[in-house]
Amino acid sequence: MMRLFVAIDLPNKIKNELAVISFGLPQARWVPLEQLHLTLRFIGEVNGVLFQDLKSCLESINGNPFPLTLNGLGCFPPRRDPQVLWVGMEKSVELLELRKRVDGCLSKLGIAPEQRKFSPHITLARTRKTPLLRVTRFLVDHALFHLPEFIVSNFHLYSSILTAKGALHRHEAEYSLTIN
Repeated sequence: MMRLFVAIDLPNKIKNELAVISFGLPQARWVPLEQLHLTLRFIGEVNGVLFQDLKSCLESINGNPFPLTLNGLGCFPPRRDPQVLWVGMEKSVELLELRKRVDGCLSKLGIAPEQRKFSPHITLARTRKTPLLRVTRFLVDHALFHLPEFIVSNFHLYSSILTAKGALHRHEAEYSLTIN
């Protein structure tokens, strides 16, 4: 069995910009730069046969490269002790369309749709033991956070192994968005 998810990787330039703000919260577990990504869809545990079918199905997804702009910070869950610090993004019809195509592919393979509404974000840190006041201060200090747009020209299939120190992600496949 493999634990899988579909994601968009970030360019190194964007990851380096995120590294500039990834400090200053006590007891926060910062996501390593090489693991920063935007999850399009968490799939969960699949067997080897479904894994191969999934890889093939994702190859059939087409679409054009599109711009994406990271903008704003926040935390989950809302109105409770924060557990995840995230970077948001400006609305993107193309991103939502890519997510819809991925969902369609998974649906064809009998993978149930996610119950949660898609809320595109990049997890920066896990903050379960970080004092609320410190998280709030961090969000206020970075209230105007905004990065230059970048072009999304591909997406990826990853496997994930849970460890005591957090999840380890392994690249399984890459899918290019080509100009139609």
